[in-house]
Amino acid sequence: MIKPLKLSVAITAILTISACSLMPDYQRPEPNIAIANQSVESSTDVAELGWKDFYLDPKLDQLISIALANNQDLRVSSLTVEQLREQFRIQKAAKLPTVNAEGSVTRQRTPESLTGTGRSGITDTYSVGLGVSAWELDFFGRIDSLSESALQQFLASKSSRDSMQLTLIAQVADAWFSWLASDAQHQLSSETREARAESYQLIEKRFKSGLASELDVRQAETALHEARVLEAQYQQQANQNFTNLQLLVGQSLDKDEWKKDWYEIKTLRDIPANLTSDVLLKRPDVMQAEYNIKSANADIGAARAAFFPRISLTTSLGFGGTSFGQLGEASSRQWSIAPQFTLPLLDWGVNQANLNVAELQKDINIAQYQQVIQEAFKEVRDEMEARYTLDAQLQAQNDLTASTKRSLELAQYRFNAGIDSYLDVLDAQRSSINSELNQIDTRLLRLRNQLTLYKALGGGLYEETPSPSPQQK
Repeated sequence: MIKPLKLSVAITAILTISACSLMPDYQRPEPNIAIANQSVESSTDVAELGWKDFYLDPKLDQLISIALANNQDLRVSSLTVEQLREQFRIQKAAKLPTVNAEGSVTRQRTPESLTGTGRSGITDTYSVGLGVSAWELDFFGRIDSLSESALQQFLASKSSRDSMQLTLIAQVADAWFSWLASDAQHQLSSETREARAESYQLIEKRFKSGLASELDVRQAETALHEARVLEAQYQQQANQNFTNLQLLVGQSLDKDEWKKDWYEIKTLRDIPANLTSDVLLKRPDVMQAEYNIKSANADIGAARAAFFPRISLTTSLGFGGTSFGQLGEASSRQWSIAPQFTLPLLDWGVNQANLNVAELQKDINIAQYQQVIQEAFKEVRDEMEARYTLDAQLQAQNDLTASTKRSLELAQYRFNAGIDSYLDVLDAQRSSINSELNQIDTRLLRLRNQLTLYKALGGGLYEETPSPSPQQK
């Protein structure tokens, strides 16, 4: 008879020797584009730079927080992460035996013809104990491979959620900047319309006094109508940008509460120019692609294990007797152990097809990983190169704006002195207003460049979802 202690020692020994993994050794694919050592290393890790440390304006920080709390797509993604976390826990638990408490009471009547004594009888049977039902011994690592695959799927879903979060943060910032820029342009066009209305009234009075021609009047009138059209266009654009901001934030907003002077916006934190391009490997979408490769790699191990015997064990240990009082007696101890194995002999190529599918899926995931790397590299390279040209463009635009303003002052002075016609004033006005409008557009492009580069380098996470510890794997 096997003692309970010996039985538990045997089960422990089985647990120790099980799980010989058939998973291929994982090696990170080499990117098919040289991304390492492209520049001097910087001490700043953009992936670790939280969005509150990058977006320095308090109003924008509040808007981003509201959007993160209200966005339903992000909520669905976060719930999916939690769902896959629980699925990983379920798959991980399959590696261990499920122990159940078992008990039964049976009352049976035996007819006279079967008792051998000529009299019928009633028999009671009691049993109680612990049992393990159909526990698979993972000798070839099938369950361990499935558990690893579930873990990598969970990590991939978390990276997908992080990538969605980075995109949402960048979209909210872009929408807020766009709204403020178009609102500033609307205000500028409104001021221009008011100034041209005053000029029109003044020139009309001079015409009535014989000091100006009708051509001057019509030119001033035309300029006024042009300003009215421009004002309406920027009003429409500002309204559309504000609607887009509300959509991203997920609630109605009070314009007066969130409006801010375009020139008083706090600048974004500057990103160092010297960055190693291997930081791309920390981007959530790149990490997601790599986790997908690891998941497919684990699936290959499970598919390989399907070619080998699957061994399961059913055991029970307890007490039995014909009366309830016998359940505690040593002589009433009972046990059973029933190992079982199945070996695929003829499956018409199903196992081989499953292995082929797993290997092909890994190749697909590797190709997708390379594609994500290429897109990430292009995005970062484009934004890094654009930052220098935008800086030069913004400086040139600032100089041009100052120059056109001075030209307008001189043209207005010469017209008032009767030296030049009003047409010269209109040309100077158009140059000045166009330069100021372009100045706002250029600054908006510079801000977009900064936030896009920040996102492209994987920066912007505001929280971390706990990952399974090594002990949980």
